[in-house]
Amino acid sequence: MGCLPTKHANRSLDSLDAREAVALAAETSFTVSEVEALYDLFRKLSNTIIKDGLIHKEEFHLALFRKKKKQNLFVDRVFDLFDEKQNGVIEFGEFVRSLSVFHPDAPEEQKIAFAFRLYDLRQTGFIERHELKEMVLALLDESDLNITSDAVEMIVDRTFDQADTKGDGRIDQEEWTEFAKSNPYVLRNMSLPYLKDITMVFPSFVIHSEISEADMAL
Repeated sequence: MGCLPTKHANRSLDSLDAREAVALAAETSFTVSEVEALYDLFRKLSNTIIKDGLIHKEEFHLALFRKKKKQNLFVDRVFDLFDEKQNGVIEFGEFVRSLSVFHPDAPEEQKIAFAFRLYDLRQTGFIERHELKEMVLALLDESDLNITSDAVEMIVDRTFDQADTKGDGRIDQEEWTEFAKSNPYVLRNMSLPYLKDITMVFPSFVIHSEISEADMAL
């Protein structure tokens, strides 16, 4: 991937603006201290390959797959949804806002909507059968699970039998919402428990935090 315009690289990689942390905490499920801790994680990820304070798809892929060098539709879709500006990189604000959906305390509606967008590969507002199959295969690949083609077809058929209540061969957002609420396992991967203890993962941000929770009132 080529060099990015200089304006992207002007940001300091060593500090987080206090007002930005407060603003992000106000619009997400994270506290100010957790936003600070996430900045530490973001800096690590954004320096993996290209040291420009932005997460590129290669860095995102490496973070999920470690040393495995393989392409995966699931990773690509998650990256695209994190990349709100659709400019090929993930900025810190995008990183926090998108991760917030996976917070255990995030509203179920947010998780359902994100999952729908994940499966709506062509962004048509519907989940088609072939899109569901592609994503099921990608999830199995990401998990290093090998099952037969017949089993994959069975998963897709069963999902459509339950979700496509209108019988038009596709799943709209309303149908998906009802399906997800009736089948909690659909959102099983939409909550990451460690996000609730992120300050314990990076405890230095609790000790050295320059932003107090009282700043939330600003």
